[in-house]
Amino acid sequence: MKDPTPPPSPDAEGAPVGRRVVLSVLGLGAAGVATAPYLQRGFEAFLGSVADKDPTKLTGLLPNGGGFRYYSVAASVPHRTATNYRLTVGGLVERPASYTLDALRALPQTRVVRDVQCVTGWRVPDTPFEGVKLSVLLDAAGVRPEARAVRFTCFDGTYSESLTLDQARRSDVLVCLRMQDEPLSHAHGGPVRLYVAPMYFYKSAKWLSGISLTSEVQPGYWEERGYDVDAWVGRSNGRDDAPTV
Repeated sequence: MKDPTPPPSPDAEGAPVGRRVVLSVLGLGAAGVATAPYLQRGFEAFLGSVADKDPTKLTGLLPNGGGFRYYSVAASVPHRTATNYRLTVGGLVERPASYTLDALRALPQTRVVRDVQCVTGWRVPDTPFEGVKLSVLLDAAGVRPEARAVRFTCFDGTYSESLTLDQARRSDVLVCLRMQDEPLSHAHGGPVRLYVAPMYFYKSAKWLSGISLTSEVQPGYWEERGYDVDAWVGRSNGRDDAPTV
């Protein structure tokens, strides 16, 4: 037997939506927009803290809303604050130095906005970084004539990186204190990291604690494991990514 009630037309009007329902939906949407930055920062902090204690490093495969992945090659990384952070500059220099976080903040700051490109493939567009040009610290230390490269060490006790002296003097190579217009978080390598804008992100060493002038380039952590020493985006590591300059 046929159902006597015809099916509703797809063009028929539905039940009227009350004013309170509309206002409630709009209110939830506005609340979501307002709270999204806080939720994002909270999730990033949570994921970073978990990754910091994850011996399998599988958390590094998890994306977050900011597009970054969290990598650490050490079992755990101590936290540093304005009270106990120090950045040393030494090696082949005339005037070795040690900087507190406040001393670095007091120096002229440079802001660079570029894409971040990881050699594993992910990319975060238009990311602001802010800090002291590395060349400013090198000039203050007085680079000796026999120096040809710069070696970077980190307070995770494991990671290292290197640049040639010419690379290190570029205006888009920073000792970075801020990222995305916020103080650099621990998960992102804070309170101070290296930022090398035109190279793959593994060159931008996190948790920076030492800058040493050397007579030649000393391969860093990943270069000792097969990555290119000169890590220009799109021109190294067998990749053809769009340059970040």
